[in-house]
Amino acid sequence: MAKVFTHLDDSLRAFIDAQSMFFVATAPSEGGHVNVSPKGYRDTFAVIDDNTFAYLDLYGSGAETIAHLRDNGRITIMFCSFTRTSKILRLFGTGRMVRPDSAEFDTLRPHFGLQHPGLRAVIVVTVDRIADSCGYSVPYLELVDERPVLDALHARRTEDDFAERIAGVNAASIDGLPALESDHPLPSMIPR
Repeated sequence: MAKVFTHLDDSLRAFIDAQSMFFVATAPSEGGHVNVSPKGYRDTFAVIDDNTFAYLDLYGSGAETIAHLRDNGRITIMFCSFTRTSKILRLFGTGRMVRPDSAEFDTLRPHFGLQHPGLRAVIVVTVDRIADSCGYSVPYLELVDERPVLDALHARRTEDDFAERIAGVNAASIDGLPALESDHPLPSMIPR
């Protein structure tokens, strides 16, 4: 039986901490494509308070989440247990991007491992609905390890590579919505 929660209590925080990945879903206000992105690295997600969480946004193949949040702010995060205890947890809310050159980023810094070389921003979400469901059809899976490929790829990128991404595939969503601004800081500019 699904349950709705009023806040991110200790049991929900423990469940979140135990998960090795989560999924992010966003969509534009009108038409366009719905985006669902898997996210890994355990040190990239943090519960800030009873109704707020944040996660590190790393460079990827595009900037759909950022573009959709700039458009309408709607976001849903899903955690899914792959262990013997079946459970799905969805966090619905309103999100926004925090640039790494902002004072707010500095206040969020202690919640994360900032060693990821492809760090782009922090996504902060105010939660308006918290609900779980059974997850009875989700398979049992065992975590072997975190996949180091994204960090390794970003470690090889040059400043020019990141600048090209900011001006190119990260400048707009696949539907043409604005994403990163042209003056977005390069990862090398972020104090670690």
